[in-house]
Amino acid sequence: MNKKIGYLIAFAIAVAAPFIGYPVFLSKLLCFALFACAFNLLIGFTGLLSFGHAAFFGAAGYVAGNALKNWGLPFELGLLAGVVAGALIGLVMGALAIRRQGIYFSMITLALAQMVYFGALRAGEFTGGEDGLQGVPRGRFLGVLDLGNDTNLYFVVLGICVLAFALILRTVHSPFGQVLKAIKENEPRAISLGYDVDKYKLLAFVLSAALAGLAGATKTVVLGFETLTDVHWTMSGLVILMTLVGGMGTLAGPMLGAIIIVMLENKLGDWGTLLANVTGIEWFNTIGEAVNMVVGLIFIICVLLFRRGIIGEFIALAGKKKPV
Repeated sequence: MNKKIGYLIAFAIAVAAPFIGYPVFLSKLLCFALFACAFNLLIGFTGLLSFGHAAFFGAAGYVAGNALKNWGLPFELGLLAGVVAGALIGLVMGALAIRRQGIYFSMITLALAQMVYFGALRAGEFTGGEDGLQGVPRGRFLGVLDLGNDTNLYFVVLGICVLAFALILRTVHSPFGQVLKAIKENEPRAISLGYDVDKYKLLAFVLSAALAGLAGATKTVVLGFETLTDVHWTMSGLVILMTLVGGMGTLAGPMLGAIIIVMLENKLGDWGTLLANVTGIEWFNTIGEAVNMVVGLIFIICVLLFRRGIIGEFIALAGKKKPV
């Protein structure tokens, strides 16, 4: 019951948010929250650490952008094209990497993702090269609702993210999700029980890639462009950071981690200016140039004090308070 109340409160805040904040920035937050949740499905519930999720996120953005701008597809089919692209790349990468474990699995995903990055860099006619794919139109939702209106776009993105989160929730609590948890906890025992572990891990990998593709495609529509930043290895590192800060293996943790990291990246300079005006300390005006240092400091604090992530620590603390 407590979880349901928490979800309802979060949904109510999300519905009210565009009337208080900037809808485009809030839509971007939702996209990264979905991206982090997609990654968490793989690492938090299956125990597979991928260093290549930027490939799905960025490639889906390029495919969706071209579908809307150059192929003339409507909004829904553009997003679907991005999801299919993410899933197909995930299928190929997963089939190559899934039989390896630990750091070997992670390194293979990183190497394959870097191949996607260099492919995007070379395929200038499709991706725009270093200039990126610009001028992606938003179109209309179901041919009726004008997505050129930022508020309309926000609520469509919110609906997409809520449905995707519901799918993740259903997956985690399904028999399939229980097998994934068993694989994470004790893979040899899952094999001894007769489960085809490689098949389950590949399905989880493809599902995670498809959801990451949905996040990337939606982000491209929101911002109207796609760049090489989204397929670079640093984006894979960023989503790992979001998940660890919020709480790996929790449902709400990655969303919180994404909100914290994206807010810091985009608003730290504004907060520094505000602090400089309030305190009179000129140094705060330069804090926006030290985003990576601040993010790194937060990561160190989480490693030292919140080893399970912010949400994970709260859940552990609440569990200790319950009577035995």
